[in-house]
Amino acid sequence: MENPSPLWKVVLVASIAAGVQFGWALQLSLLTPYVQLLGVPHMWSSFIWLCGPISGMFVQPIVGYTSDRLKTKFGRRKPFIAAGTALICMAVLLIGYAVDFGYAIGDNLDRKTKPRAVALFVLGFWILDIANNMVQDPSRAFLADLSKHDQRRMRLGNALFSFFMAVGNISGYAAGSYSKLYEFLPFTKTPACDTYCANLKTCFFIDITFILVVVILALLAVSEPVPEDNLNHEDPFMEQVKTAFRSFGKPMWILFLVTALNWIAWFPFLMYNTDWVGVEVYGGSVNGNTEQRNLYDMGVRAGSLGLMLTAGALGLMSLAIDPLSKLLGGSRILWGIVNFVLSACLGSTVWVTRKAENARSSMPPYSPPTSDVKAATFALFAATGIPQAVTFSIPFALASMFSSETGSGHGLSLGVMNLAIVIPQMFVALISGPLDAAFGGGNLPAFVLGAISSALSGIFALTILPSPSSKA
Repeated sequence: MENPSPLWKVVLVASIAAGVQFGWALQLSLLTPYVQLLGVPHMWSSFIWLCGPISGMFVQPIVGYTSDRLKTKFGRRKPFIAAGTALICMAVLLIGYAVDFGYAIGDNLDRKTKPRAVALFVLGFWILDIANNMVQDPSRAFLADLSKHDQRRMRLGNALFSFFMAVGNISGYAAGSYSKLYEFLPFTKTPACDTYCANLKTCFFIDITFILVVVILALLAVSEPVPEDNLNHEDPFMEQVKTAFRSFGKPMWILFLVTALNWIAWFPFLMYNTDWVGVEVYGGSVNGNTEQRNLYDMGVRAGSLGLMLTAGALGLMSLAIDPLSKLLGGSRILWGIVNFVLSACLGSTVWVTRKAENARSSMPPYSPPTSDVKAATFALFAATGIPQAVTFSIPFALASMFSSETGSGHGLSLGVMNLAIVIPQMFVALISGPLDAAFGGGNLPAFVLGAISSALSGIFALTILPSPSSKA
């Protein structure tokens, strides 16, 4: 077995995650409130998140399959990373300027719903999800290539990928929580685009600069290893997908199940965390009177700050994954334990919400939450960073290890593995809006569903998920 590539190369490729995650952090913290400002009701905003899983079901396996077999002078992973980066830059500009373009082609600013802006936003959102898939999966496969089948280096590469995701998250959430960021680029504020919208545009300009720097540096400085010529290049795509499914075996299917349950738990919180802070914790409303809208905006910014705490804990935990896995006797055991931490965090949203409601009942109208409610909210956000670090690392490391054992391509295996993420995302996007509406229109029902799913994921990880043949 060849020696793995030098660590500095792994670090540079893993740093691509910071650029991608900066934009993803903006999606998670600002876009659900933004799309409601465009006039899309809360119940229907969840369906916009179907863009990602629908595209991911097709894009991720195709990108993985093609990147395993592509032969160019630039390599097989790099063309996808470069093309995906270009699409990310285009998509965030389309999203940021959706309201301006919509106004230019006929949207009435006095009407609650701006249909042209919504259509442009959805188009940009769809392109952005496709582009994220085109960058992230080949980047993870690039890391697996650099590891040269060394399982410890695979685990370390994915832990570093998770760490740089935390760096991107911290940067994105910090940018999203600063209400006067647009003043650095004053041209972003227009008659159609208010302060909130202008801040989002400014964040996206920063995102473009950030991702271009890390991607260009990684692609120029790191050469791709010579690929192993052990893949059947003659088989058609669908036959290769079938082969990948057949070659998974029982361990990969169990990994698929545990991952799917894990992401059913994550997606409600990822989609609605800042909205939860704005509505349930701060008592605001995106469509209410001036005071309610101000409370909602304060809550969204507080949620962005909370997500920055999540990202900080994510970064620290990412560095601890490897030693903790050894201490506990395997990465699957660590994954199982932290899934119960996630379940407790999601269940605690009910307690924090009731605490905030009780505090409001004894305060003047339109008062922000008390300091103990804010402290509980921020503590909850910080705690979610622990299981998030593991979710962003261990499942992908295990998938790479299993694919190495079966001889299937890293790109295709990781692409098919991502179905365990996009299928739960589709499920949550379809069910969360109607589920929340059935219980009064809040976010808590979907969070409770996530708590139950995370507990099941933890049970299965500890009881039926096997470790790779070499302990990992």
